[in-house]
Amino acid sequence: MNKAQTVNTICSFCGTGCGLSVQVEAGRITRVRGQKENPSSHGETCVKGSLGWRYVYSDRRLTEPLVRKDGKLVPVSWEEALSVIADRFSSIKAKHGPDVLGCFSSSRSTNELNYLAQKFMRAVIGSNNVDSCNRT
Repeated sequence: MNKAQTVNTICSFCGTGCGLSVQVEAGRITRVRGQKENPSSHGETCVKGSLGWRYVYSDRRLTEPLVRKDGKLVPVSWEEALSVIADRFSSIKAKHGPDVLGCFSSSRSTNELNYLAQKFMRAVIGSNNVDSCNRT
């Protein structure tokens, strides 16, 4: 019988940095609680922080990259998926200019990842069309 472990971590649903104590049994998350000693959250969590971990075990969760071929989504390697994205971005930019491309980043990303997303769009793509859902 596996003994339950508690793993302390930071919530990844936004950039606030709420502390979480994650209970793990037999390699599976069984409970999530806020860390009272965390200076950002003082033991509190939002609904996403306390219940959002369940998506990890969803049978609807994507576990590999998919590319549309002949009208159907098919699994491919990360290398192929990123190559398809790069080719399509380059083609669209060449045909229509950089301002037709944009980036919508995630509230689940850290400040650093959101910074990289906007930097990529502005410096590499040449577009200022950057937004996020961080206003929730």
